[in-house]
Amino acid sequence: MQYQDTARFTPISFVRDKALALTLALVTIAFVTSLLVILGTTTDAILLIDLTLVAVLFLAFALEYRRRARFWKSIEEALESLDKTRYFDELVCEPTFLEGKIALDMARSIAEQATHEGNELRMQSHDRTQYTELWVHEVKTPLAAARLLLDKMHGEDASKLKLELERVEHLVEQALFTARSDTLVNDYVIREIVLGDAVGEACKANMRYLTSCGVAIDIHIDPQSTVVADKAWLAFILTQLIINAAKYDATTITFEAYENDKEGPHACTILEVRDDGCGIPAADVPRVFDRGFTGEVGRAHGSATGMGLYLVARMCAQMGLGIMLASEEGVGTRVQLSFPHDRRRMHMSL
Repeated sequence: MQYQDTARFTPISFVRDKALALTLALVTIAFVTSLLVILGTTTDAILLIDLTLVAVLFLAFALEYRRRARFWKSIEEALESLDKTRYFDELVCEPTFLEGKIALDMARSIAEQATHEGNELRMQSHDRTQYTELWVHEVKTPLAAARLLLDKMHGEDASKLKLELERVEHLVEQALFTARSDTLVNDYVIREIVLGDAVGEACKANMRYLTSCGVAIDIHIDPQSTVVADKAWLAFILTQLIINAAKYDATTITFEAYENDKEGPHACTILEVRDDGCGIPAADVPRVFDRGFTGEVGRAHGSATGMGLYLVARMCAQMGLGIMLASEEGVGTRVQLSFPHDRRRMHMSL
């Protein structure tokens, strides 16, 4: 961790800080010299006294600089090498001058207060996550009961209700992943998955919504193509991409998989998801993966939360997958997911 704009303790900065004291000392030496001249002291004696005073002054400043430099240098080294600030106090040497002791004591007090506040925030976040998980668990019971009742109903109204129920279930699932977004690292299992099956299952799970929106699916994936990922997370990612495309006026969603740099060190399988929807304005594209960002298109449609693609990006990062999004307004959107063939690269990216 580096702090580029932090003031540095150097000989020059030390002299500048002590400029007033140094000036007063030199003025004092000049005054003493003047008195000695008035008193008729010999030149040799005056020179000897002046040299002695200058030597004492230099020695005092040198010792003071050395004493302070050791302390401030330890702070700089700690700041540059620390990954976790809680170890800061253990790496800083104990100062031997008053200002350093005051500064270190104040830093310790601030750190203790920050740690206390951080612990409180973590507890509050943990409580909220537990409540959300409990709520999701409880709400799934009436949703399951509603689905059983709807399965016995027929007609246009029943179809509409089933569609709305699927949307509620998707939002509940998104709420659960959002609540766990700070602890996603503990919630996945990497294994080999047949990519075509994963895409097919995601499309099938959302077929009612796709049909209601008039969206066609076009899949070009080798049935033998496999990737390494967490099955549940990949299903969530694909669902999010599918729903986004359908929501934003796509008539066709195309899935295509191919291998990139097959024999090279960066070999990977690319899954490209293309749609012919309304597209995203160029100014919004760099921020689509930001937490809570809805953008111009999301605000216009009025149903965006700004959390879907944020969670997609986080999940990809945790699994060591690459993700890229390109879009042209009025033409459509293209998302590429890259699955490394070398599992070591996946672990290195975590």
